[in-house]
Amino acid sequence: MFAEPSLTHRQEDGLDVPMLLWRFPQPLLAASSAVLGGGAGPREWLVNASVAMSYARPDPDVHLAGLAAGLGLTGPGIGLLTGVDVADVVAADDDGVQVYATVGLGAPIQAADPEATGFGHRPGTINIVAWVPQRLADGALINMVATATEAKVQALAELGLAATGTATDAVCVLCPLDGPSAAYGGPRSRWGAPLARAVHRAVLDGGATNLATGRSWSGRVASRT
Repeated sequence: MFAEPSLTHRQEDGLDVPMLLWRFPQPLLAASSAVLGGGAGPREWLVNASVAMSYARPDPDVHLAGLAAGLGLTGPGIGLLTGVDVADVVAADDDGVQVYATVGLGAPIQAADPEATGFGHRPGTINIVAWVPQRLADGALINMVATATEAKVQALAELGLAATGTATDAVCVLCPLDGPSAAYGGPRSRWGAPLARAVHRAVLDGGATNLATGRSWSGRVASRT
């Protein structure tokens, strides 16, 4: 089984800011669209960190590298940022596949919006972390990222949103580095089908909560002051 993340915090501007941390017992093979540690290859850890909805740093990779160093993390890893409180992570599993999603829907978009210009965005962000228990062939690993994205979009449609996600969404698919490899990762493949179901359920549940409560991390902090 893939290890549950631990919830930890960092100090920024006098506040305890939450982070989810995975330390892998052994390196895993990853395909990720993350700003830190994106691409494909072995990874040893993963961090999903909350930020304020006003976050506007031009160097999020540098920021995440600093957070990782502060946690004593070394070697190649993956860093994610989101405007939601990562303590609200939603977990789902299906036939050995495990998914963890933090779902922020404060700034939904349609990818092919013909009226969109420039790179305006806010850090709402849907971050999806998925574990598959069999080594995936290179093509299957990349296909799994597409399958997870398709399942995410299906969930958003069922939530009533005319959106494909947010401008800052990220997907990470992880699997063992060794062993016989699965050749396919599409939504009807051995591992793609349970991955799609687990991602769909996690985004649907997390999205419903986010839409009902608007629980950004910074909004929650402001309500307490």
